[in-house]
Amino acid sequence: MVTDTPTKSITGYCEPLSMRAGEGVKLMASSHSPGQAQLDLVQIICGDPTRSGPGFNEIEIPSNLPNTIQLTEQPLVPGSFGLVNLTGINVTRRVDCELHVYPTRAHEDQTVFELYGSNGFRFGVIIKDHEFRGLVGSTEIPLSAGPIIDRRWYHLVLSLDVTSIGELSTSLTVLPTRSPGRDLATVSESHTKNVVPIAPDNNALSTLIFGASQTGQRYDGRIARPRLKIDDIELAWDFAQEMFARKILDVSGNNRHGILHQLPARAVTGPDWDGSEHAWKTNPEHYDAIHFHSDDLYDAEWNTTAEIKLPQDLPSGIYAFRLRQGEEIDRIPFFVRPARGKPTADIALLMSSCTYMAYANHRMLFEGADFVAARSKLRPEHEYIRQHRELGPSMYEKHDDGSGVMYSSRRRPILQLRPGADGWNFTPDTDINAFMAHLELDHDVIADEDIHHEGYEALEPYRVIVTGSHPEYWSTAMIEALDQWQRNGGRLLYLGGNGFYWRVAFSDEWPGAIELRRAEDGVRNWQTEPGESYHSFTGEYGGLWRRLGRAPNELVGVGFAAQGFERAAGYRRASASYDSRAAWIFDGVEDEMIGTSGLGGGAAGQELDSYNEALGSPAHALVLASATDFGADMTRTKEELDASIVVPSPDPVVRSDIVFFETPEGGAVFSVGSISWFGALARNDFDNDVARITENVIRRFLASEKFPLPPAS
Repeated sequence: MVTDTPTKSITGYCEPLSMRAGEGVKLMASSHSPGQAQLDLVQIICGDPTRSGPGFNEIEIPSNLPNTIQLTEQPLVPGSFGLVNLTGINVTRRVDCELHVYPTRAHEDQTVFELYGSNGFRFGVIIKDHEFRGLVGSTEIPLSAGPIIDRRWYHLVLSLDVTSIGELSTSLTVLPTRSPGRDLATVSESHTKNVVPIAPDNNALSTLIFGASQTGQRYDGRIARPRLKIDDIELAWDFAQEMFARKILDVSGNNRHGILHQLPARAVTGPDWDGSEHAWKTNPEHYDAIHFHSDDLYDAEWNTTAEIKLPQDLPSGIYAFRLRQGEEIDRIPFFVRPARGKPTADIALLMSSCTYMAYANHRMLFEGADFVAARSKLRPEHEYIRQHRELGPSMYEKHDDGSGVMYSSRRRPILQLRPGADGWNFTPDTDINAFMAHLELDHDVIADEDIHHEGYEALEPYRVIVTGSHPEYWSTAMIEALDQWQRNGGRLLYLGGNGFYWRVAFSDEWPGAIELRRAEDGVRNWQTEPGESYHSFTGEYGGLWRRLGRAPNELVGVGFAAQGFERAAGYRRASASYDSRAAWIFDGVEDEMIGTSGLGGGAAGQELDSYNEALGSPAHALVLASATDFGADMTRTKEELDASIVVPSPDPVVRSDIVFFETPEGGAVFSVGSISWFGALARNDFDNDVARITENVIRRFLASEKFPLPPAS
């Protein structure tokens, strides 16, 4: 594809993504054009440079960062693998190996495992020319006559005599499936072959690698039940144990435990899975496999370029390391909360960091998706993603082997987590941040991870929480914290759409990563494999919060119902908007139609939420306004389709509802049910009806006066 998009060279990430004033943050940066770069600390008020926004706005912050730094090119090396340290073990007679292998890209040359040591000793299994081959030194020995069949389990047994006999004995068994037809043509084989003798002296072993070679070759597929016998020493690894951990457990008693790198998939089915159990905690023996991917990337492991300890009195907000090299500028954001023990504002903006991670480096704009057409002209950030697959995929893609991406991490460059890089998520959220600054109300910034790790304590200081435009991904701890906060009188403005939709999981073993199992239903680019809907991090069942008994309607009064990206629309006020409980929301707004212009044409668009008592929307909630006039591409979500895809026209499900309702202890909720709300909010420098409505709600929610109980129905 030919494009006139400027070439991008600089990128980076920071650790952590959210921290308190007084704490430290590190910058890891790289440039394909090594050399000096100017470094600044900036606060981002608005990161939206488009004409539809209020205008890009950043403030330089004095700091003790060096004015210039030297940028080097730091590589990205994707591909998950496991390492076992075998130092101190020598082989003098023979090595026996047994394992189960489930290849998923057998057309690519790959290394399944490799054992190596001193004196040039190498022993393993590779895939080459669509067949398994034993590897002895530099000699490759075919293990089967026929081509490998992808997504089939193979049982491999190899015995290497390292004495002067120089003999390799192999056995390959294709495990049966549930398909008699598929099994008809499978062949199991055994061979004994002479190999170049290996001198038995000084064969000190050093490392066993699963899913990779010492030269960097990677593997796509699963491995289960690996066992080694080195002379008289037996080793065996049980991948079903400590599922949530980075450690792979040696159950032989010799304590040669391994470590996983780059976050391969666990809680996946192994050779014995027969469909009788779907939860790995119930029958771990059926989940004794690890799925390695050649494009997994959890941690870029870059060297630190710069670091800073933030001042204790630094105001909470959205900040960034700004790097300038020649004509290029890159801003690498992070979020700052008030220092521990210091006063907080009464209101906080919640940055949807789980959503940012789920979309990290998504390729939908140039590869297309069911609901997004591919584009030919890209911003520099997306063009960079297109050119650099080593950045690792988002949760909206499949791995190169066709399996869904169940993990994502912020410990790598995320190109859309940049001001102006993407019309979704982070940049729109900075428009909301700019609006709150425009109101000249002190507000703090917090992030999803803060709620997950601290629970209710992260929300407790705030009377009011304002969400971003797309708070889609929530962990159990986050949902429970928000529930408790609302029950204690918290007041929530949900200024987005498709929120509180998917359950995700975190792990202390893999900090900075989230896990997603797209189980059963919902709008999704892939779905979990049979039997693999339970998270490896926690053992929780994955999927939609709606199917897990926690529909977003229960918390915010509305839930995801429709999506379409052709055009947005305005809302028509309902009679409930004149009810004395909510009429104050429309003070200064006279027209019956509201939000009739903005990004895409109106305040309701992209992804829509609607009121639905059957899903838990409170009966006393007031539906203040609804938008229904959309293009033909705006269709109900998959979970709203029952036995037939034939729906009435116009479709009553395809609508966005603005909802208000009271909650315990004088709290309340205001939900707009649309991702596009931010675009109408920012119109005409915040001088519009959507901004007026939002301001009315924020100021009333900040008031100490409690909301009275609604009248009994």
